[in-house]
Amino acid sequence: MKKLEGKVAVITGGNSGIGLSTAKEFQAEGAKVVISGRNQKTLDESVKAIGGETLAVQGDVSSLADIDKLIAKTKEKFGKIDILVVNAGIFKGAPVEATDESLYNEIMDINVKGAFFTIQKALPLFNDGGSIVIVSSVVNQIGMANASVYSASKAAVRSFARTLSADLAGRNIRVNVCSPGPIATPIFGRLGMPPEVEKQVLDGMASLPTLKRFGTPEEVAKVILFLASSDSSYMLGAEMVVAGGFGEV
Repeated sequence: MKKLEGKVAVITGGNSGIGLSTAKEFQAEGAKVVISGRNQKTLDESVKAIGGETLAVQGDVSSLADIDKLIAKTKEKFGKIDILVVNAGIFKGAPVEATDESLYNEIMDINVKGAFFTIQKALPLFNDGGSIVIVSSVVNQIGMANASVYSASKAAVRSFARTLSADLAGRNIRVNVCSPGPIATPIFGRLGMPPEVEKQVLDGMASLPTLKRFGTPEEVAKVILFLASSDSSYMLGAEMVVAGGFGEV
């Protein structure tokens, strides 16, 4: 029997990178998958790539109305949620002196507010005994220059796994965290840096004394599958770092 047979899994930011690879992994393991994202074109392409009974809902997790729409469409199509992967997020780096209120609010609204209210609004549809996986980042535990707000946002959602696990223990809903390191995803094409600066940053990360390469979205997806399935049934509030030693070695 497949690991997620009969399960309904919702994945925010499921139209690219880690989210898309996770959706493919879940579908291959028998899940019915719901993905959300802001770009309708990539959502349509992702549905074809994932296959199976995949539902795509366009929306921005910083908008509570869009989260409501995601949950309503999921209820209409599948009637329940067994697994939630809170993956939608953005990275925008800036020195502390150059971080204005607009940038601060954008990062926090998507990465923190979006994560919290996605979980809150999914709960009425959530089956007891289900699993929530929050995608954080290795930067929640290291000091990375030019990423103060982003790092704080990822530390906040790592904290959610602990506190929400305590809140939801009575329903046996497990909340765990997957924290990737340098992963080859489309996010690196959206850093807003001059190309030569971006290349220096990426080359520097890849040359660190770790596995000397970027990880792949597929490698992260396999860890998320573990946390979402009964294979991790005695884990809650825990964090699994998938970073090739980055931040640890």
